Amino acid sequence: MSDSFRLMLRALPDFPDDLPGFDSDSAPADPLVLFRSWLDEALAAGVRQPHAFSLATADAAGNLSSRMLILKNLDDDGWHFATSRTSRKGRELSENPRAAMNFYWAEMGRQIRLSGTVVELSRAASERDWEERPAADGAGNPEWQLYALQPREIEFWQADPGRQHIRHRYDL
Repeated sequence: MSDSFRLMLRALPDFPDDLPGFDSDSAPADPLVLFRSWLDEALAAGVRQPHAFSLATADAAGNLSSRMLILKNLDDDGWHFATSRTSRKGRELSENPRAAMNFYWAEMGRQIRLSGTVVELSRAASERDWEERPAADGAGNPEWQLYALQPREIEFWQADPGRQHIRHRYDL
């Protein structure tokens, strides 16, 4: 069984032949500009939920966990996401305020990795985010917290059907 499963996995296609190109030499100096450009391209290509990303956190002992979230905003404060302070990720961030994000758009063979420090944003911003949620009913949630990841590094990765993948890294 193990060999057949391994062979089945090896036979699956990696990437389509019609991936977009990426010239890292002409990438903008600002990674936010490149992210917004790639997001616009993902939207134009019909990528479902291009604002979804995996967030990896660790507790004080270094035990890792990851889950999918939605990007709320992107500005000078960082890359915004929200959760309850009492959730597992909220507790982990209070113990160890470092995290990694990964956006992956299979249809385009693209991913964007970020890692850095996470900060809590203001109470007012958190309340506004709670109220803007689709199921908002007017009742507040004092445990809801808006966070921002302030990246130390960002890597843009473009797959290539010939396996000549392109990486473009920003060290901030």
